[in-house]
Amino acid sequence: MQRQLNDFADAAHPLPFPEWYAIFRLRHNRTDSGGDVQELLGLFKMGGFVLPILILAAIVALAIAGNRLWVLRRGRVAPRDLAARIAELVEMGKVQQAVKVLYENDTPLARMMLVALQDAGQPRDVIKESVEESGRHEVAHLDRYLNFLGSIAGVAPLLGLLGTVFGIMHAFAAIGMVGAGDPKALAGGIAEALITTASGLIVAIPSLMFYRYFKGQVDTLVLSLEKEALKLVNLIASGTEK
Repeated sequence: MQRQLNDFADAAHPLPFPEWYAIFRLRHNRTDSGGDVQELLGLFKMGGFVLPILILAAIVALAIAGNRLWVLRRGRVAPRDLAARIAELVEMGKVQQAVKVLYENDTPLARMMLVALQDAGQPRDVIKESVEESGRHEVAHLDRYLNFLGSIAGVAPLLGLLGTVFGIMHAFAAIGMVGAGDPKALAGGIAEALITTASGLIVAIPSLMFYRYFKGQVDTLVLSLEKEALKLVNLIASGTEK
């Protein structure tokens, strides 16, 4: 009986549990880097065809998160001093200088304000509609890739579940061929099932957290854009009425 338990532990060592992994390394004295590489390759193989898909999804999710962290910085979307500077120039009648500043700034807030200045002289409702249309385009740019990130968060657990199903199928197929008396026959399928389940959750949980964070960040930035742009619209409209 003890020998069967040891055989099962030997066959199932790639399972992603730190305690089991540490015990395995102590029992087998695998401290060399070559053994680490071989164990990682073994883990990769035991994950079946689902594990490479999950790894690719993780890479894509990390790329999207890095991109959005860079793009959604407040300084790249709505610089704090820009609105006040443009309002000051407009009040002084230096509209062309304000336009030049906005062209040089090239941020979502600058582009929305530029639309408002280009429609100066039009009725307030016309200016507001133009700014809102520009704002919709900017929101689409800020939301870019987020739906895909949310899809990864939703699909990754399902892929893990799919891998679990295939792992259990392989385990039962092994039982059918060699019987239930050999733990090694079961270990491969069970390992595949657990590895893919854990991998799916490892990919999904951070992806979902990033998705929620970025959606909240976009909502906050959009409110700031609308607030500052509306201030400029009111300023331009009041100057036109005078």
